[in-house]
Amino acid sequence: MLRSCVCLGRGAKRRSSSLEDTSSCRSSEIERVAKGMETMTVYTKNTSTTKTTTTTTCKLQQEQQQQLLQQSNIGGRNTTASILQFFQSKTWYRYWRKTERSMSMSKAERTLRSALLIQSWYRRYRARMEVRRRYTWNIFTQLEYASENDQVELYNFFNALLTHIPDAAAAYRPSLQKDSEISLDFNEDGEYRSDKNYDGPHIKFPLIKKDVVTLIDLFRKKKSDRLLAKYVGGILKEAAFKLKRLPNLNQASTAISKQITVIGDLHGKLDDLLVIFYKNGLPSVENPYVFNGDFVDRGKKGLEVFLLLLACFLAFPGAVHLNRGNHEDSVMNARYGFIREVQQKYRRNAEKLMIMIDEVYRWLPLGSVVNNRVLIVHGGISDTTDLDMIKSIDRGKYVSILRPPIEMAGEDGIDKTEWKQIFDIMWSDPQPNEGCKPNALRGAGTYFGPDVTKEFLAKYKLKFLVRSHECKPDGHEFTHDGQVITIFSASNYYAVGSNKGAYLKFGPQLDTQFVQYISAASKTTRLTIRQRVSIVESSALRELGVRLRNRRDELEREFSKLDPKNTGAITVAQWSDTMERVMQMGLPWRLMRDRLAPVFSDAQPNMVNYFVTLELLDTDIIVEEAEASTSVTDALYKNKSSLEAIFHIIDKDNSGQISLDEFGDAIDLLRKYMPSAGTKAELMQMCKMMDINKDGFVDLNEFLEAFRLCDQARKNRPSKTKMGRPQNSLRVAEIAESLSSPKHNEPEADIDPRDHVSITLESSSKDGKKK
Repeated sequence: MLRSCVCLGRGAKRRSSSLEDTSSCRSSEIERVAKGMETMTVYTKNTSTTKTTTTTTCKLQQEQQQQLLQQSNIGGRNTTASILQFFQSKTWYRYWRKTERSMSMSKAERTLRSALLIQSWYRRYRARMEVRRRYTWNIFTQLEYASENDQVELYNFFNALLTHIPDAAAAYRPSLQKDSEISLDFNEDGEYRSDKNYDGPHIKFPLIKKDVVTLIDLFRKKKSDRLLAKYVGGILKEAAFKLKRLPNLNQASTAISKQITVIGDLHGKLDDLLVIFYKNGLPSVENPYVFNGDFVDRGKKGLEVFLLLLACFLAFPGAVHLNRGNHEDSVMNARYGFIREVQQKYRRNAEKLMIMIDEVYRWLPLGSVVNNRVLIVHGGISDTTDLDMIKSIDRGKYVSILRPPIEMAGEDGIDKTEWKQIFDIMWSDPQPNEGCKPNALRGAGTYFGPDVTKEFLAKYKLKFLVRSHECKPDGHEFTHDGQVITIFSASNYYAVGSNKGAYLKFGPQLDTQFVQYISAASKTTRLTIRQRVSIVESSALRELGVRLRNRRDELEREFSKLDPKNTGAITVAQWSDTMERVMQMGLPWRLMRDRLAPVFSDAQPNMVNYFVTLELLDTDIIVEEAEASTSVTDALYKNKSSLEAIFHIIDKDNSGQISLDEFGDAIDLLRKYMPSAGTKAELMQMCKMMDINKDGFVDLNEFLEAFRLCDQARKNRPSKTKMGRPQNSLRVAEIAESLSSPKHNEPEADIDPRDHVSITLESSSKDGKKK
């Protein structure tokens, strides 16, 4: 119909009154529609009397429509507004419905109605996908924080032992400090057992740009020789020597370069680092960088990322500033994979290389300051953060931040004030609420509010606080009225398509520019929205399944209390409440119910089958995920120096054996710092079980063996499905299959930094708002 209008003809010329002509044309169309409605009404009147109610309704609607038509005869903008109001009304299309099959909709009318239906469907679809994305993100973050909390709780107990049993701590002090006292004078030929068949690149010291390019070319290839161990050791040794000369806070400036780039967490994602260098260029005096910690752990290329950053630090003096993060710590490395990575890549030299890596960790600066106006630290601040104290700390004695040195000068054994300064800037997170409180989720650091930020920045005359430490969906985030900037540079961090990475560029006036990107984009661009969300969701649920498996016995006991007849059916509310009471993770359990506990039967839609939840935890999918993970006990067993330290501290009389009384004193401390560890009676029973030869004492070998057996039992936990219980094998198999990771047929290729998608976002230098 609209095509027949004169104003839309091909030969029509634009006039000054084109708006009025168009409005008049559309009004004529509406008038013809109204006449059609009149005909429809007359036809309806001639039908049987049973249609009286319908006719009356149509009359009322017709009168309302006639009022709109009369208003539409007014020219100018009011006409346009009236027409828009007409089409935006929810009932306008009802006048074209077939009445007694006497009238059909025109093409334009069908098109508009179809468009509205499609729009409504698509919005509902995107809303459902967004709900799934958000609760998946919540699972990942809660799991990450809970895992870190476990680690920190254990080492809080460890340090409490050092504090409350000072005599034993003093006796064992040399072994605690041995890592920092080892000489690093390694002989190129004598100390390293190098491979005579090595066919990789050779580098010379001091390093230059050519060597950095060589390392990039070597590391990005899937099939290539490992860099010779003596070159790895050489880079570590040179870096430790140069880092030792730096202050605790790097001083950076844009006076010469007119810009500086800040990189957040990389976590072993070499592809992201190469994308950054590809887009932003290699470091130079004109293109300086600040790398804000967490270079290793979780990713598969942590060692390559770490070596490449150190090589850039050596090859481009003054252009690369490295900050220490909370994962530059051997205690964290034992839990999150970096030590295992080094052992796999350099089996014969792993122990020596880890000692040298620890030496680099201890001398990494604690933060950086740009133009005396921007503070860059890994975690954040607290209401007690003192930059003057941080500048004066002897950072070299903190080989591990989670396992601090013993200072016998004080009564408490540990200089807690100094230690807290480092802990806070490594582990803290911003919060929207005012004030400052302990970070309960991570178990370390603080939550600091906008008032703390404002007071801190005013005190030190700073403009921005830049930090990392938290994965963000878009790779960056402004908080606290634009004064706190979080930057996270590892894309696809939790799973393929889970998040973007980003880096931050400061201009000469400290105006900000963000560049977002996703590396290995070819893996995600071919996927639909549903496929991307499903991959991330399945990955989150698999990790959650591992944690549920560790609490399986407790879950089964709680479910059984609600189901005394052992039917397997409980209400959705009971299932959700039980899951949260046992796990205490603050997750949206109701949203996950379809994936973890299907409806018991079609006749009982409000009941769920908790048997399926328990049996799912014994499937190969969850078991394999558990075997690939590293528990706290596994990390402790691999880091035997920590276990030996704990043993000797508990052994107060230095007899080489732990008595029940000595173990009881340690249990009192353990339950204070780790309330979830169990009752004292249960823990004492564990001590008796450690006594393998039943002589009433636990020696060091029995102590270490207990940790090994504990973790082995966790990974090889047998299925506990009760005999006689109704099996749900088909349902369980379907859910397990939906949680399995997608199979990629294409072989792993070399890293190509060109394979990415990116976008640049400009921000105001005043308020931090995006443009």
